[in-house]
Amino acid sequence: MKAVFHTTVALAALLAGSAEAQLVIEKGSDDRINWQSLEDFGAAHSDIEGQSVTILGPWLGPDQELFTSITAYFEDVTGATVNYSGSTSFEQQIVIDSEAGSPPDIAVLPQPGLAADLAAKGHLRDLGEETAQWVRDNYAAGESWVALSTYAGQDGAERMFAFPYKADVKSLVWYVPENFEDAEYEIPETYEDLKALTEQMAADGETPWCIGLASGGATGWPATDWVEDLMLRLNSPEDYDAWTTNALPFNDPKVVAAIEDFGWFAKNDDFVAGGTASVASNDFRESPAGLFESPPGCYMHRQASFIPSFFPEGTVEGEDYDFFYFPAPADGSVGQPVLGGGTLFGVFTDNPVAMAFVEFLKTPAAHELWMAQSGFTTPHTGVNMDAYASETQRKMGQILLDATTFRFDGSDLMPGAVGAGVFWTAMVDFVGGASAQDVADRIQQTWATLK
Repeated sequence: MKAVFHTTVALAALLAGSAEAQLVIEKGSDDRINWQSLEDFGAAHSDIEGQSVTILGPWLGPDQELFTSITAYFEDVTGATVNYSGSTSFEQQIVIDSEAGSPPDIAVLPQPGLAADLAAKGHLRDLGEETAQWVRDNYAAGESWVALSTYAGQDGAERMFAFPYKADVKSLVWYVPENFEDAEYEIPETYEDLKALTEQMAADGETPWCIGLASGGATGWPATDWVEDLMLRLNSPEDYDAWTTNALPFNDPKVVAAIEDFGWFAKNDDFVAGGTASVASNDFRESPAGLFESPPGCYMHRQASFIPSFFPEGTVEGEDYDFFYFPAPADGSVGQPVLGGGTLFGVFTDNPVAMAFVEFLKTPAAHELWMAQSGFTTPHTGVNMDAYASETQRKMGQILLDATTFRFDGSDLMPGAVGAGVFWTAMVDFVGGASAQDVADRIQQTWATLK
């Protein structure tokens, strides 16, 4: 659901891919790229020359162009062909094709829940313990990524059925450096510092936060991101995992406390631009506008990596705006948790080119070549951080590398009636005056009806 805001607006038609793609960066021409990893991969997979692989995914338009710019290198060093198709109804199409016995060789899966469902029905191929160990050894917070990609198969046994590639970061707070400098505010290093800074700004007569929850039929979802980030800062990763499956009830005191902490920020008229009454009606796309007003309408805005798409035209990243990591508590008890999203590659057939493509995604070059363009961050610890096209992307990539825990958007892991339903509406009611306990009880009642 929320992933729709992370991607370019999809084209209406099904686009099919791989027309004689050109290499966007000539091999060997950019010393930021680990070309040797690409050559070594090609040498190890010369046996697939002349063969082909089909990939189905949600990427269309510019996103499709970026992805196929990477597959071009796979084709170049192996002599194999990649046929990518993007679909506006990908989630439905992959299920239909799988059930009909005509799946693609590989699918790009934007949500772990979809991957888990496909694995449980026996549609996904086990990627093996060797791949799981590779992720543990080569991704920051590797165990988190393995857990994200591990599901029960048709036989009930848990195995790694998907390969994580391309991550999105949500634990970000956006601000205007000039505003901070003029007011002599410092970037908070801890969660306690963030709260203290919020109070200091209000005491100075300034407005700390811009928050907007309106999003048409999806109104309320930005609040769920806040609660998810707070769950990771006030509780253990295990508690977070239990919460997303309802093993930890939604009305457990730990969850209620996280909702109340969101209220600490959002339900204080002195802390939010327009006051608490404006939070639910303020469109999430328009809510950052206060950062750029003179004098500032607000100083901080918590939102994921996609939000600059809605900043005023002409604003320059790193100059007119910047971001910092939504900090963790000072005691270090939860480490450096990062909330985000990402894409998973699932293999559906025994086509050897499909498994070779997964091996290709392990190479530093397969990451660096996208890093050097736009819209890509990775937890791969073996990449050259200088390959990022901008300092903003590099900083986001560093947040992923510094993460001790990575967790996927919690509401996207929950049943739709909860994560994309009552959780959204309950958060709107919460900022409208309902208590954290009352809304948590209501969400739990909905979840109980699904069991």
